[in-house]
Amino acid sequence: MKKLLVTGSSGLIGSEVCKYFSDKNWEIHGIDNNQRAIFFGESGDTRWNQIRLEKELKQFQHYEVDIRNREQVLKAIANIKPDVIVHTAAQPSHDKAADIPFDDFDTNAGGTFNLLEATRRVSTNIPFVHLSTNKVYGDAPNFIKMKELNTRWDYDDEKYKNGIPENFTIDQSKHSLFGASKVAADIAVQEYGRYFNMPTVCLRGGCLTGPNHSGVELHGFLSYLVKCNLEEKEYTIYGYKGKQVRDNIHSYDVANFIHEFIKSPKIAAVYNIGGGKNNTCSLLEAFSLIENISQKSMLYQYSDINRIGDHICYYSDLSRMKTDYPNWDITKNLETTFLEIYTAWIQRNKK
Repeated sequence: MKKLLVTGSSGLIGSEVCKYFSDKNWEIHGIDNNQRAIFFGESGDTRWNQIRLEKELKQFQHYEVDIRNREQVLKAIANIKPDVIVHTAAQPSHDKAADIPFDDFDTNAGGTFNLLEATRRVSTNIPFVHLSTNKVYGDAPNFIKMKELNTRWDYDDEKYKNGIPENFTIDQSKHSLFGASKVAADIAVQEYGRYFNMPTVCLRGGCLTGPNHSGVELHGFLSYLVKCNLEEKEYTIYGYKGKQVRDNIHSYDVANFIHEFIKSPKIAAVYNIGGGKNNTCSLLEAFSLIENISQKSMLYQYSDINRIGDHICYYSDLSRMKTDYPNWDITKNLETTFLEIYTAWIQRNKK
């Protein structure tokens, strides 16, 4: 039985990866210390996901390990000797990073480096999958020529008609401290691949979403938006007239791509992973989508002040992913994803 080690195993992508590979009869080892609850408070707590995995998965073992703790990480990976590592643990908010800069950098950059070196010491043949972020591009996408439509912004440059490619600049732009710590991690993952000839991949995520997300205002766009709608809580739009655009990918499709990668791994690979142009929506469009499902009006207020380093429009060019891994494609569209998030919220909040 193959062994998979997942960091951030109680989070959105981590838990989805655990279930996906458990269903394929892998032995799952999950590392998570519920740091999200420290970062975001009670609403960010992921213990419920840990409990769900321990109850539902046949071959699952949880480890209360802090990836910032080098000795814990070295010991865990040496003892488990996994066949594959999927690293999803992170401080995920570019807003929160400014309040906790040491925790942000130590988690995102230091934690990733600890995992890479621990992996190398066990074997340079272990595929290492790193969940990076589109924030490594900083605010550079904002300088692409744009056009304003009725409910959204979009690129007005033929070069980017399919979205942002992997060779887009990550330099000379404002990233937020979160973006900077994730750049450090991203480059380290690539370097371990190139320098030590290790099979590594950076997956630069757009909006990763799904029904098992503990969305909060500072992280978890769609999950938090649906939660606000159903709880009739006011949502705050920060700038850009609510027309800022994101591409959204269901966590299952992320796990599915990871599976394709580890079947045919590459050295120091980089991919932009998101829903692509067909699965984009602006905030205003997202409001309409959830209102149609819930039959509840979206309560919101508007602030003229946009978030520092925020993207006006961002969606991933999936061309390289589909070329390198032709068996992979998006299987869950935007409407399905919204419905799943809505249904999961209703089920979790039944009295």
